[in-house]
Amino acid sequence: MAWDPNLYLVYERYRRQPAVDLLARIDLDRPASVYDLGCGPGNVTALLKQRWPEAEITGVDNSPDMLARARAHYPAIRWTQENITTFTTANADLIFSNAAFNWVPDHGKLVAGLAKSLATGGVLAVQMPRNYAQPSHAEIVACVESLPARHALRPLIAFAHVQPPAFYHDILTPLVEEMEMWETNYIHVLHGDDPVLEWVMGTALRPVVEALEGIEKESFVEDMRQRYRAAYPKQPDGTTLFAMQRLFVLARR
Repeated sequence: MAWDPNLYLVYERYRRQPAVDLLARIDLDRPASVYDLGCGPGNVTALLKQRWPEAEITGVDNSPDMLARARAHYPAIRWTQENITTFTTANADLIFSNAAFNWVPDHGKLVAGLAKSLATGGVLAVQMPRNYAQPSHAEIVACVESLPARHALRPLIAFAHVQPPAFYHDILTPLVEEMEMWETNYIHVLHGDDPVLEWVMGTALRPVVEALEGIEKESFVEDMRQRYRAAYPKQPDGTTLFAMQRLFVLARR
Protein backbone atom coordinates (compact mmCIF):
# COMPACT_ATOMS: atom_id res chain seq x y z
CA MET A 1 0.00 0.00 0.00
CA ALA A 2 1.40 3.37 -1.05
CA TRP A 3 0.93 6.31 1.28
CA ASP A 4 0.39 9.96 0.42
CA PRO A 5 1.79 12.09 3.28
CA ASN A 6 0.00 15.22 2.09
CA LEU A 7 -3.38 13.50 1.97
CA TYR A 8 -2.78 11.87 5.36
CA LEU A 9 -1.91 15.24 6.92
CA VAL A 10 -5.06 17.02 5.75
CA TYR A 11 -6.53 16.23 9.18
CA GLU A 12 -3.19 16.31 10.98
CA ARG A 13 -4.54 18.10 14.07
CA TYR A 14 -7.18 15.45 14.66
CA ARG A 15 -4.87 12.51 13.92
CA ARG A 16 -2.21 13.92 16.25
CA GLN A 17 -4.45 14.49 19.28
CA PRO A 18 -4.58 10.85 20.44
CA ALA A 19 -0.77 10.77 20.36
CA VAL A 20 -0.67 13.92 22.50
CA ASP A 21 -3.10 12.33 24.95
CA LEU A 22 -1.04 9.14 25.15
CA LEU A 23 2.22 11.04 25.50
CA ALA A 24 0.82 12.96 28.47
CA ARG A 25 0.31 9.68 30.36
CA ILE A 26 3.92 8.47 30.01
CA ASP A 27 5.89 9.18 33.18
CA LEU A 28 9.44 8.57 31.95
CA ASP A 29 11.93 11.28 32.96
CA ARG A 30 15.08 10.64 30.93
CA PRO A 31 14.68 7.72 28.50
CA ALA A 32 17.82 6.99 26.52
CA SER A 33 16.29 5.02 23.63
CA VAL A 34 12.87 5.83 22.16
CA TYR A 35 11.23 4.16 19.14
CA ASP A 36 8.17 5.38 17.26
CA LEU A 37 6.73 2.43 15.32
CA GLY A 38 4.70 3.36 12.28
CA CYS A 39 5.97 6.92 12.49
CA GLY A 40 4.46 8.00 9.17
CA PRO A 41 5.41 11.56 8.18
CA GLY A 42 7.17 12.13 11.50
CA ASN A 43 4.89 14.76 13.00
CA VAL A 44 4.27 12.67 16.13
CA THR A 45 7.90 11.54 16.37
CA ALA A 46 8.80 15.23 16.54
CA LEU A 47 6.66 15.49 19.69
CA LEU A 48 8.73 12.72 21.26
CA LYS A 49 11.89 14.66 20.41
CA GLN A 50 10.46 17.79 21.99
CA ARG A 51 9.56 15.89 25.15
CA TRP A 52 12.93 14.15 25.48
CA PRO A 53 15.50 16.15 23.48
CA GLU A 54 18.46 14.21 24.87
CA ALA A 55 17.07 10.78 23.96
CA GLU A 56 18.03 8.83 20.87
CA ILE A 57 14.77 8.95 18.92
CA THR A 58 14.19 6.50 16.05
CA GLY A 59 11.19 6.67 13.74
CA VAL A 60 10.32 3.36 12.06
CA ASP A 61 8.01 2.99 9.06
CA ASN A 62 7.73 0.81 5.96
CA SER A 63 6.63 3.63 3.63
CA PRO A 64 9.44 5.34 1.69
CA ASP A 65 7.10 8.23 0.87
CA MET A 66 6.27 8.86 4.52
CA LEU A 67 9.93 8.59 5.53
CA ALA A 68 11.04 10.97 2.78
CA ARG A 69 8.76 13.64 4.17
CA ALA A 70 9.87 12.87 7.74
CA ARG A 71 13.55 13.21 6.82
CA ALA A 72 12.91 16.47 4.98
CA HIS A 73 11.03 18.09 7.85
CA TYR A 74 12.82 16.58 10.87
CA PRO A 75 16.45 15.92 9.91
CA ALA A 76 17.63 15.71 13.54
CA ILE A 77 15.71 12.46 14.08
CA ARG A 78 16.91 9.02 12.99
CA TRP A 79 14.57 7.37 10.47
CA THR A 80 14.51 3.67 9.57
CA GLN A 81 12.52 1.85 6.89
CA GLU A 82 11.23 -1.39 8.36
CA ASN A 83 8.00 -3.29 8.83
CA ILE A 84 6.56 -3.24 12.34
CA THR A 85 6.15 -7.01 12.27
CA THR A 86 9.90 -7.57 11.81
CA PHE A 87 11.12 -4.82 14.13
CA THR A 88 13.45 -5.98 16.88
CA THR A 89 15.44 -4.18 19.53
CA ALA A 90 16.65 -4.75 23.09
CA ASN A 91 16.50 -2.74 26.30
CA ALA A 92 14.32 0.02 24.86
CA ASP A 93 13.19 2.66 27.32
CA LEU A 94 10.10 3.55 25.30
CA ILE A 95 8.35 1.86 22.39
CA PHE A 96 5.62 4.19 21.18
CA SER A 97 3.08 3.72 18.40
CA ASN A 98 0.21 5.93 17.26
CA ALA A 99 -2.40 4.54 14.85
CA ALA A 100 -0.12 1.96 13.25
CA PHE A 101 -0.78 -1.41 14.88
CA ASN A 102 -4.23 -1.43 13.29
CA TRP A 103 -2.51 -2.14 9.96
CA VAL A 104 -0.73 -5.33 11.02
CA PRO A 105 -2.03 -8.79 12.05
CA ASP A 106 -1.10 -11.20 14.84
CA HIS A 107 -1.11 -8.78 17.74
CA GLY A 108 -0.45 -11.59 20.20
CA LYS A 109 3.02 -12.20 18.82
CA LEU A 110 3.66 -8.51 18.10
CA VAL A 111 2.75 -7.10 21.50
CA ALA A 112 4.46 -9.86 23.47
CA GLY A 113 7.66 -9.43 21.48
CA LEU A 114 7.73 -5.68 22.02
CA ALA A 115 7.11 -6.03 25.75
CA LYS A 116 10.08 -8.38 25.98
CA SER A 117 12.20 -5.80 24.13
CA LEU A 118 11.77 -3.23 26.91
CA ALA A 119 14.45 -2.46 29.46
CA THR A 120 13.49 -2.86 33.11
CA GLY A 121 11.25 0.11 33.79
CA GLY A 122 10.72 0.62 30.06
CA VAL A 123 7.31 1.55 28.68
CA LEU A 124 5.18 0.28 25.80
CA ALA A 125 2.69 2.97 24.77
CA VAL A 126 0.24 2.22 21.95
CA GLN A 127 -2.82 3.88 20.47
CA MET A 128 -4.95 1.95 17.97
CA PRO A 129 -8.13 2.96 16.13
CA ARG A 130 -10.93 0.46 16.79
CA ASN A 131 -13.65 1.79 14.54
CA TYR A 132 -14.44 -1.33 12.52
CA ALA A 133 -18.12 -1.52 13.44
CA GLN A 134 -18.75 2.11 12.49
CA PRO A 135 -19.82 3.31 9.01
CA SER A 136 -16.28 4.58 8.34
CA HIS A 137 -15.21 0.95 7.84
CA ALA A 138 -18.46 -1.00 7.56
CA GLU A 139 -19.49 0.94 4.45
CA ILE A 140 -16.19 0.11 2.75
CA VAL A 141 -16.80 -3.59 3.32
CA ALA A 142 -20.39 -3.34 2.07
CA CYS A 143 -19.34 -1.41 -1.03
CA VAL A 144 -16.50 -3.81 -1.87
CA GLU A 145 -18.86 -6.77 -1.51
CA SER A 146 -21.05 -5.23 -4.21
CA LEU A 147 -18.21 -5.23 -6.76
CA PRO A 148 -17.45 -7.98 -9.31
CA ALA A 149 -13.84 -7.92 -8.10
CA ARG A 150 -14.82 -8.46 -4.46
CA HIS A 151 -12.91 -11.75 -4.10
CA ALA A 152 -9.62 -10.12 -5.09
CA LEU A 153 -10.29 -7.02 -2.99
CA ARG A 154 -11.25 -8.74 0.27
CA PRO A 155 -7.65 -9.01 1.54
CA LEU A 156 -7.40 -5.22 1.25
CA ILE A 157 -10.27 -4.69 3.69
CA ALA A 158 -9.17 -7.12 6.41
CA PHE A 159 -9.41 -4.32 8.95
CA ALA A 160 -10.14 -6.06 12.21
CA HIS A 161 -6.61 -6.53 13.56
CA VAL A 162 -7.17 -4.59 16.79
CA GLN A 163 -8.61 -6.80 19.53
CA PRO A 164 -10.75 -6.02 22.61
CA PRO A 165 -8.92 -4.72 25.71
CA ALA A 166 -9.00 -8.11 27.50
CA PHE A 167 -6.85 -9.58 24.73
CA TYR A 168 -3.97 -7.19 25.46
CA HIS A 169 -4.46 -7.54 29.21
CA ASP A 170 -4.03 -11.31 29.05
CA ILE A 171 -0.92 -11.09 26.87
CA LEU A 172 0.85 -8.34 28.79
CA THR A 173 0.03 -9.20 32.39
CA PRO A 174 2.69 -11.95 32.69
CA LEU A 175 5.30 -9.74 31.00
CA VAL A 176 4.99 -6.35 32.66
CA GLU A 177 4.96 -4.85 36.12
CA GLU A 178 1.96 -2.62 35.59
CA MET A 179 -0.41 -1.61 32.83
CA GLU A 180 -3.48 0.46 32.10
CA MET A 181 -5.87 0.67 29.19
CA TRP A 182 -8.62 3.02 28.16
CA GLU A 183 -10.79 3.82 25.16
CA THR A 184 -11.77 7.25 23.91
CA ASN A 185 -14.42 8.06 21.33
CA TYR A 186 -13.21 11.23 19.63
CA ILE A 187 -15.93 13.31 18.00
CA HIS A 188 -14.31 15.32 15.22
CA VAL A 189 -16.10 18.36 13.84
CA LEU A 190 -15.17 18.34 10.16
CA HIS A 191 -15.70 20.94 7.45
CA GLY A 192 -16.16 20.62 3.69
CA ASP A 193 -18.44 18.82 1.28
CA ASP A 194 -17.22 15.24 1.85
CA PRO A 195 -14.86 15.34 4.82
CA VAL A 196 -15.30 11.71 5.91
CA LEU A 197 -14.51 10.50 2.40
CA GLU A 198 -11.45 12.75 2.37
CA TRP A 199 -10.35 11.43 5.77
CA VAL A 200 -10.70 7.75 4.82
CA MET A 201 -9.15 8.24 1.38
CA GLY A 202 -5.91 8.88 3.23
CA THR A 203 -6.11 5.63 5.20
CA ALA A 204 -8.54 2.69 5.05
CA LEU A 205 -9.99 3.42 1.61
CA ARG A 206 -6.67 3.97 -0.12
CA PRO A 207 -5.69 0.31 -0.85
CA VAL A 208 -8.98 -0.37 -2.61
CA VAL A 209 -8.84 2.81 -4.66
CA GLU A 210 -5.29 1.96 -5.75
CA ALA A 211 -6.37 -1.50 -6.86
CA LEU A 212 -9.18 -0.24 -9.10
CA GLU A 213 -8.91 1.51 -12.44
CA GLY A 214 -10.95 3.68 -14.77
CA ILE A 215 -14.73 3.62 -14.56
CA GLU A 216 -14.69 1.01 -11.80
CA LYS A 217 -12.58 3.28 -9.60
CA GLU A 218 -14.74 6.33 -10.32
CA SER A 219 -17.93 4.39 -9.58
CA PHE A 220 -16.51 3.01 -6.36
CA VAL A 221 -15.44 6.44 -5.07
CA GLU A 222 -18.81 7.93 -5.98
CA ASP A 223 -20.63 5.08 -4.24
CA MET A 224 -18.53 5.65 -1.10
CA ARG A 225 -19.26 9.38 -1.29
CA GLN A 226 -22.99 8.76 -1.20
CA ARG A 227 -22.69 6.15 1.55
CA TYR A 228 -20.72 8.51 3.78
CA ARG A 229 -23.07 11.40 3.11
CA ALA A 230 -25.95 9.22 4.30
CA ALA A 231 -24.07 7.80 7.30
CA TYR A 232 -22.59 11.14 8.38
CA PRO A 233 -25.16 13.82 7.50
CA LYS A 234 -24.26 17.47 7.79
CA GLN A 235 -25.27 19.37 10.90
CA PRO A 236 -27.43 22.52 10.62
CA ASP A 237 -24.26 24.64 10.66
CA GLY A 238 -22.79 22.72 7.71
CA THR A 239 -20.23 20.72 9.67
CA THR A 240 -20.00 16.92 9.85
CA LEU A 241 -19.56 14.97 13.09
CA PHE A 242 -17.16 12.05 12.69
CA ALA A 243 -16.72 9.63 15.61
CA MET A 244 -13.46 7.69 15.92
CA GLN A 245 -13.03 5.11 18.69
CA ARG A 246 -9.44 4.51 19.83
CA LEU A 247 -7.88 2.01 22.25
CA PHE A 248 -4.88 2.97 24.39
CA VAL A 249 -2.48 0.50 26.00
CA LEU A 250 0.23 1.65 28.42
CA ALA A 251 2.50 -0.93 30.07
CA ARG A 252 5.70 -0.74 32.11
CA ARG A 253 8.09 -3.68 32.34
